[in-house]
Amino acid sequence: MALTTNTTRQRLAAGKMALGFGVHHLRTAATPMLAAATGHDWLFIDAEHGAFSVQEITQLCIAALPTGVTPIVRVCAGAIDEATRALDNGAMGIVVPHVDTAADAKRIAAAFHYPPMGHRSWGGPPLLFGFKPPANAEAQAAINAEILTIVMLESPEAIANADAIAAVPGVDVLFIGTSDLTAELGISGQMGHQKVIDAYQAVGEACRRYGKTLGMGGVYDEVNAARYVGMGARFVLTGADHSYILSGANQRSAFFNHLPGAPV
Repeated sequence: MALTTNTTRQRLAAGKMALGFGVHHLRTAATPMLAAATGHDWLFIDAEHGAFSVQEITQLCIAALPTGVTPIVRVCAGAIDEATRALDNGAMGIVVPHVDTAADAKRIAAAFHYPPMGHRSWGGPPLLFGFKPPANAEAQAAINAEILTIVMLESPEAIANADAIAAVPGVDVLFIGTSDLTAELGISGQMGHQKVIDAYQAVGEACRRYGKTLGMGGVYDEVNAARYVGMGARFVLTGADHSYILSGANQRSAFFNHLPGAPV
């Protein structure tokens, strides 16, 4: 069976934007279809802060594969075993938070790629080939070329080490966790602060130097989001299921509550 291709990787390679649909609460097979219907390119299945079981992650990944929406899972910092199990069960990318050094990035990249690129273990017939892969070596090389390895930079140390992190083979995206970064900088929530602008500038330059992609998370107001996209962010988390529901539901309830003659 043909390999499922990573459409998000293809968009990034072409210099296009790839928009992420954050998933905390949704669990059904409709989730990737909703993401596709609303113009998103990848699912951000948040196993760091969301309450997902391995089974739920697996089912979301399987449901996403035929839709063209790339299933990407964020694991907890250092949870390499959780990440590789997600890859074995249909994930096409992994986000690892709190990556501060090139040594961290090297360990992550090695864990997520089969030899000779890394040391990922073969887990049997893979979902990305619909359980019908070619010979092991051929299948492993093909999967290596599709998986996205995304490291989150969320501290002053990480920003200072951006150049060394970007230089690590097998790392594809340097994804700034802007909310946690502002907290670490002592300016929590100030997405337009000069220190944040400087961080995006530094990481963006490192990405351009080494042919990697700049990612943006935690910036949802239009002014600052537009600024950082203008500075080169292409792997962009646009929000999450709860924020989408709250935004849409609040808009509709406000409309009805303010209709002329509506009882209050």
